[in-house]
Amino acid sequence: QVQVIESGGALVQTGGSLRLSCTTFGLTFGDYEMAWFRQAPGKEREGIACISFSGRGTYYADSVKGRFTISRDNANSTLYLQMNSLTPDDTALYLCAAGVIAARCSTTGARYWGQGTQVTVSS
Repeated sequence: QVQVIESGGALVQTGGSLRLSCTTFGLTFGDYEMAWFRQAPGKEREGIACISFSGRGTYYADSVKGRFTISRDNANSTLYLQMNSLTPDDTALYLCAAGVIAARCSTTGARYWGQGTQVTVSS
């Protein structure tokens, strides 16, 4: 049984930083391109950062480029998202997905999803 578990969400102030983690079980982590998505209330799910199998290729939405960094540790089946210079617009449920097409950084092909971790940025 495949499990995708996100952690690290919290309430932070504007300008703060957070590091999200996503650990998978039951799949060969290095065989999947991975992604972080976010979804705010009333908004569509947005692909914000995607990473290739090896981690050499990374792709970002314009809304987070230069502030967020995606990385992966294949040995420990874990995906990370370092988030800096957070603003209230970053408030959302952050979800991890396996099986995406990294260069597209969309929900297309996403095979396994976590339940998400909440990030709230106060002004």
